[in-house]
Amino acid sequence: MKTEILRLIDIFGIVAFSISGALAGMQKRLDLFGIFVIAFITAMGGGTLRDILIGDLPVSWMKNSSYAIIIFVSALAAIFFNSIIQNYQKLLLVFDSIGLGFFTLSGIQKGMDFGFQPGVCIALGTFTACFGGVIRDISLNNIPLIFQQKEIYATTCIIGGIVYFLLLKLQVPYLPADIICVLIIFLTRMLAVRYKLRLPVLYRKPKSDDP
Repeated sequence: MKTEILRLIDIFGIVAFSISGALAGMQKRLDLFGIFVIAFITAMGGGTLRDILIGDLPVSWMKNSSYAIIIFVSALAAIFFNSIIQNYQKLLLVFDSIGLGFFTLSGIQKGMDFGFQPGVCIALGTFTACFGGVIRDISLNNIPLIFQQKEIYATTCIIGGIVYFLLLKLQVPYLPADIICVLIIFLTRMLAVRYKLRLPVLYRKPKSDDP
């Protein structure tokens, strides 16, 4: 049962990030091949880094060819509905936030399977959720969201991971804890963007007479 749930979490995360990658590619007006490449690296970049860090080799997408099929179908669906998409940015935000939730949970549980401490598991969850987006943004010549002061990105993954382990400490069953973790990450990200919540700014605003 637990294995099936983990597989579903992976699939949902892959679908969400594949669509977000395809949307980002279409927003930049890439050709068909470019869109599929961006969808793939967005969906698989974080998991690849995680697997390399913990020595789980070959990495997951090399061992399971169904991941490539899921990415292809998800990206194809985004392309198919391209004509009715009115706002790439809003839809990208939604699917990116969904992917953050599922992939954070996927990374955390992979760390737990390897017997790591909660702090390491949360770090693995954050890498899994964020690194694909970093590669996506760099490939599209954008500043990665994780590095922008105007965005709360990795912080949402950390918050969700902390809450997840607190729930397990309180002996909440795995499935409800999984759902709550994903929802907290998704809602925190959406609310942060909606109300322009951000971490403290380190740099002063330049004065008008500054060079």
